[in-house]
This record gives sequence, structure tokens and C-alpha cells, in this order.
Amino acid sequence: MSMIAPLLTPALRRRRQITVLLLMAAGCISYIDRAALSVSNTTVMADMHMSYTQMGLLLSVFAWAYLAGQIPTGLLADRFDSRVLLGAGLVLWSCAQMAFGLVHGVTGLFLARIGLGIGETPLFLSGTRALVRWYRPHERGRPLGLFNGSAALGPAMAPPLLLAIMMVWGWRGMSVAIGAASLVLAVVWIRFYRDPADLPLNAAMRQALPRSDGPVPAGIVQSLRHDLGDLLCRRSSWVLTAGYAGVIYITWLYATWMPAWLQTSRHLTIGQAGMLSALPQFCGFAGSVLGGFVVDHLAVRGVGRLNACRTPLVLAMLVAAIATALTTLHTGLAVMIAFMGIALFAGGLALSTGWMLGTVIAADHRVATLQAIQNTGGSLGGALAPAVTGLLADRFGSFTPSMLTAAAIGLATVALYQFGLRPEDVASTGYDKE
Repeated sequence: MSMIAPLLTPALRRRRQITVLLLMAAGCISYIDRAALSVSNTTVMADMHMSYTQMGLLLSVFAWAYLAGQIPTGLLADRFDSRVLLGAGLVLWSCAQMAFGLVHGVTGLFLARIGLGIGETPLFLSGTRALVRWYRPHERGRPLGLFNGSAALGPAMAPPLLLAIMMVWGWRGMSVAIGAASLVLAVVWIRFYRDPADLPLNAAMRQALPRSDGPVPAGIVQSLRHDLGDLLCRRSSWVLTAGYAGVIYITWLYATWMPAWLQTSRHLTIGQAGMLSALPQFCGFAGSVLGGFVVDHLAVRGVGRLNACRTPLVLAMLVAAIATALTTLHTGLAVMIAFMGIALFAGGLALSTGWMLGTVIAADHRVATLQAIQNTGGSLGGALAPAVTGLLADRFGSFTPSMLTAAAIGLATVALYQFGLRPEDVASTGYDKE
């Protein structure tokens, strides 16, 4: 994987690997929790007498809560141990997911989804920070790709898993069961994870691991001025934020509405739609994982850090936009699923490489803060995708306008990333001359 890894003891290499696996597990279960409503939304709509517009709002309220917590959590993630911050988030979102299955009013459903959004806020910020603490810049592509791949693997696993549970316990029992599973993972993470600084390592081991590249302001005022304030003044931060909104818009559209879309457009049962929707999501997982390998491969071949992420991102978003537009054609079901698979494979690759851009633009001690800013845009895209889709479906009685809108957003995202970032936006590191 790198020249650095062999210098680590087997115990430390194993600890790094288990950290990646635990973060992947957390990412998977977080997206299973998010996807629970997507899989069961027609049943919930019938039980709670909700319209498509109301369900679109319920699907999107998670993203609004997720958005609101991004920047505060990013500042915390750059300053506090990932063990504590991510552990607390796991506990909160587990309780919120269980509450979703226990409440009996629409207001309660909205409050539970808000709690789920706030609880999941630290996951990718604190998780990325943990990987930055354990992997040096030239070896981060693969672990980050695997971690981000969980964002597609979770929705791929969700339909068969959740449908099986729902057939036995109903949608309420399903919510309680997956919330309890998240709580178990919280205990495992808190007991296992340790920051390298908290381990008794000798000088050689510390040299093999990443070193701090800058001071961390102690107070909130200093943090706001030195980190958040400086990053918000940079054009590149806004490019990443707007661009990631487009990436998440396309991928979250599929994650939230694909089962219902298949049911209504192809007259499938909820079981058939749920199982078929898993296939494109597995393609998304493959694309996300491949993104990490592509970035590392390009870096080894001498491609600059910016272009190693941006070039595959731009090409992937172009493919995702075109494939999304093609899903509106009157084709057979198999062809339609194939277009979805292509769109999500490309979208997963864009998701992974787009997230890695944050580690290129920001210095290590500001990674979580910049990615919080970037993920604010992603959360906006995630909030708008289900809401706009629901509104357009009610207005036109079809999902075609929604897919064409997503395709147009994808093309705009391509232009933004290609022309909005410049070589001088790349942060210098202590490894640049090694």
C-alpha cells in the first residue's frame, strides 16, 4: 500500500485496518438507518395518511438537521478525540432510530428524523479525521475510498435486509431493530478506537505515522477566526461546497426515491422494488471503492494531488448525469436498472473522489472543518433531492421531470469542479518534498 506501512508493527497495522473496518460498519449502518424510510415509505404513507409531498419533506428533514450540525461538528472534530465524538453521535442516532419506530404521530416521526440527522453528523467528519491521524497523505486514498464506499454499500444492503425484518416485525419493529444494532456498534467503537497520540509508541513508530502540520487554536474564538473564518474566505471552499451539493443531489435522489419510483413507474410490489433497487446501489459501492484506488494510482504515476481527485470526479459526474437522463427513456426494466447502475457507479466514484478533495485543499489540522463546510453543501443537496422529487412527482404525476432536473444539476457540477479549482488551491504539507 505504501512504503510507510511496513515500518509499523503488526499490532499497529492491525489497529489501522480494524479502524477502517469499524468506520465502514458505521457508514453502512448509518445509511441503512437513513434508507429505512426509503424502503418503507409507501407503507408509512398508507399507515400515516401522508401525501408524496409530505413524505418528501419527511425524507428531507434528516438532511436539513444534518446540514445544521455540519460546521459546529467540524470544529469539534478537529479538536476532540474521534473516539468520544463519534461514539456520542452513534448513541444519539441509535436512540433516534429506535424512537422512530415507537412514536405514533407525524410530528414524532419528524422529530425522530431530526435526531437521526444530528446524531449522524459526526460520522464522516470525525471518521475522516481518524483516518487522517492514522494514514499519511499518499496512502489515504484506499481507506478513504473504502470508508466513503459504505455510503453506497449501506443502501445496497438495506432493501433485502430491511424487507426481511419488516415482513416479520413491520416498519416499526424494523426501526427499533436497526437502532439497537447501531447502539451495539457504538459500544464497540468506544471500547476499541484510540488516537495515535494516546498510545505508548516509540519514536520510530511515531515517525511512521502522520505528524501534526499546524497548531490547533485552543479557544472557540480563535477557532472561528483562524480556521472557519479563513476557510470561508477562500473561493475553493465554496467550489467544494457547491460541487458536493450536486454530487449528493444525484446519489441521494436514488437512495430516497428509487423503490417508490420502481413501484409506481413499473408497477412492482414493494418487495420486488426493494430487491431490484439494491442492484444499482451495489454498483455505487463499487464506484466509491474504486475511487480510492484510482486516486492512489494516479498519485503514484506522478499526477498532481488536485488532478488525481478532480479528473476522475469530473468524468464520473458527466457519466452520472447522462445515465440519469437516459433512465427517462421508455425502455425495458432491465435496461432501466442498467442505466441506474451506471449512474450510481459513477456517482459513487464522484462521491469518493469529491470527499478526498477536502484532504487536498485543507491542511491536516483543518480537514474536518473544511469537510464540514463542504458537507453543508452536500446536506443541502441531500435535503433538496427528495423534497424536489416529491413535489415534481405530485405536480406532473411522473418521475421524469425529477430525473431530468438531476441530470442538469450533474452537468452544472461538472463545470463547477473543472473550472472552479486551481493548482494554487492545494494545501502544502510537510510531505511535499519527501
